[in-house]
Amino acid sequence: PASNVCFFAKCPYMCKTEYAVCGNPHLLEGSLSAFLPSLNLAPRLSVPTPWIRSYSLAGKEEWEVNPLYCDTVKQIYPYNSSSRLLNIIDMAIFDFLIGNMDRHHYEMFTKFGDDGFLIHLDNARGFGRHSQDELSILSPLSQCCRIKKKTLLHLQLLAQADYRLSDVMRESLLEDELSPVLTEPHLLALDRRLRIILQTVQGCVEAHGEQSVIASDPAGESAPDPGQPHLTR
Repeated sequence: PASNVCFFAKCPYMCKTEYAVCGNPHLLEGSLSAFLPSLNLAPRLSVPTPWIRSYSLAGKEEWEVNPLYCDTVKQIYPYNSSSRLLNIIDMAIFDFLIGNMDRHHYEMFTKFGDDGFLIHLDNARGFGRHSQDELSILSPLSQCCRIKKKTLLHLQLLAQADYRLSDVMRESLLEDELSPVLTEPHLLALDRRLRIILQTVQGCVEAHGEQSVIASDPAGESAPDPGQPHLTR
């Protein structure tokens, strides 16, 4: 009606013309995707995340209403016998930093079995609203109260003045041919969200103890300099 060019998607979830993305009149923000090797070359397994969103106006998923939901997840294979749950928590932290609410599945290369890494695939919903911090994205962390020691040390390092996440990202993106990739408010939002993550971990430690919350790294994984500060407010 406003003579703008609009796009909407067709998908199994909540894709309708009411949720169209419109230009003004035709220019739109976009995202650039890098494609993975074909499934013939690198077979992948797609698994619904235990914290999948309802994608419906009819009701909510169990994790949205049950704060003890993680106790159930930890009893289910493979989350009860591998590093998979800790990897999902890592992915949730990544998604919270970029503001991605659209992680309904995760993928793995089948070649590496149950202990393979998660592929951070399809992040196009990231960096939408820099002013909004969607705490529900952090539910795997806040409900399970577990985090890899290596992950925590990296986050603590990026909270230090000399290695501030926004500064590291800004410097890195200057080398990109599409620079500037992120606006300044998006960069500053990274620092704000990082503080929220560390506060969440601190709350878990106060409630359950550091030994219960911080998972030792598997042998062979590297971590930042151990001389860096430990968990602090």
